Amino acid sequence: MSIKILMPALSPTMTEGNLAKWHVKEGDHVAPGDVIAEIETDKATMDVEAVDEGTLGKILVAEGTEGVAVNQTIGVLLEDGEDTSAIGDATSATNAPAPKAEEAPAAPPAQSAPAPSGDAKASPLARRIAEQQGVDLGSVQGSGAHGKIVRSDVEAAMFAGGAAVNIGTDGALPVFTDGSGNRVLASPLARRMAAQANVDLGGVTGSGPNGRVVKADVEAAIVKGGAAPATAAAAPTAAAAPAADDGELVKLSTMRKVISRRMAESKSQVPHFYLTMDCEIDELLKVRKALNDAHDDVKISVNDFVIRACALALMEVPAANVAYENENEIRQFSTADISVAVAIPGGLITPIVRGAERKGLKQISADMKDLATRARDGKLMPEEYQGGSFSISNLGMFGVKQFDAVINPPQACILAVGSGEQRPVVKNGEIFPATVMCTTLSVDHRVVDGAIGAELLAAIKRYVEYPPSMLL
Repeated sequence: MSIKILMPALSPTMTEGNLAKWHVKEGDHVAPGDVIAEIETDKATMDVEAVDEGTLGKILVAEGTEGVAVNQTIGVLLEDGEDTSAIGDATSATNAPAPKAEEAPAAPPAQSAPAPSGDAKASPLARRIAEQQGVDLGSVQGSGAHGKIVRSDVEAAMFAGGAAVNIGTDGALPVFTDGSGNRVLASPLARRMAAQANVDLGGVTGSGPNGRVVKADVEAAIVKGGAAPATAAAAPTAAAAPAADDGELVKLSTMRKVISRRMAESKSQVPHFYLTMDCEIDELLKVRKALNDAHDDVKISVNDFVIRACALALMEVPAANVAYENENEIRQFSTADISVAVAIPGGLITPIVRGAERKGLKQISADMKDLATRARDGKLMPEEYQGGSFSISNLGMFGVKQFDAVINPPQACILAVGSGEQRPVVKNGEIFPATVMCTTLSVDHRVVDGAIGAELLAAIKRYVEYPPSMLL
């Protein structure tokens, strides 16, 4: 019988992903281990391998589709001797929405009459546009999930007959036609400004993506007279002021959704407290320079020293090397797996230097360069960024003096590292210049108390201020 290809769960917390690319096409033969698709999660893009042998009979989820639920059928494999007639049985149970108790399952679209407009499945935006433009949703074929009618379906129905679309001022429509029936792309703000100034957008050249008319294009048309007014009586005047820029909505990426959810949970559920200490790093900078000058194949950073210092401090203060498990248990770690925040396009990720207490500065430096490079390329494996016992967030390279980082649950601590700057310090009653770096430890009070957190931060400070102790 035919075999379903399901959207895989590439991490324990994954609930959905984006189908970035298919590496096979319908009719291709695949064997176990063949890479058939690329799945984009909130952290990385990963290859999906076939686990069964067969012929790809049908692709059910097109590449580029976002928000595909885990375990949704994305394709169907046919075994020897099967034809495409077996595909319907393989997909109906997984992809069809469960009927309500008072309803019978819907018949296939090709065999049923169009649904009344009020009963059609449609997104709120599609329904609102249809009502404004007088489109009967019962005659519209939906292209969304489970046949749901979306905005593009209503737009296609509106333009199929060549009729002009009424131009409103509420920004509901992303596209419309000019007086000649030609389709015009314009942002909601540009449409609103054009309506207020009586500007015919058909005469405005768009500078946005795909020729889209944006705010600046309408402003230029108003000021320079580069666009014909809709009517002679309603020609724009010099007194017409541009509308206020209320911005445009941008869809959140999968990564940003996860960051938003996890950080909100952390700040609302984890009782943070903060400890701050200044570290003098002149000795560290001298040791760093000496090591880098002596070895052409290594370029150790200040952050590499901080990773090493945190790992050794966690071994010295094991009561802080823990994570909150549940209201009855905490997890005690035996190694220092240091998560390091790395900025990537659209968000951040925390690759992990495993067993950092057992690694020298050179190895830590090499590990971080490799992890950071693959993180920015979206090539990390889940085990390389999931877990960890302690986190570091360093914004010193951006000139940030001090900040409080948000704990990365279920970890109990995260160290925020600021920039090193020249300051006057008092020693034995005398003032001396020193390079001072501010560090702030955010602590989960459910599992680590103030004294333990202070002991950990003091140990980190001691290692940072006297790097030779890291060699003992």
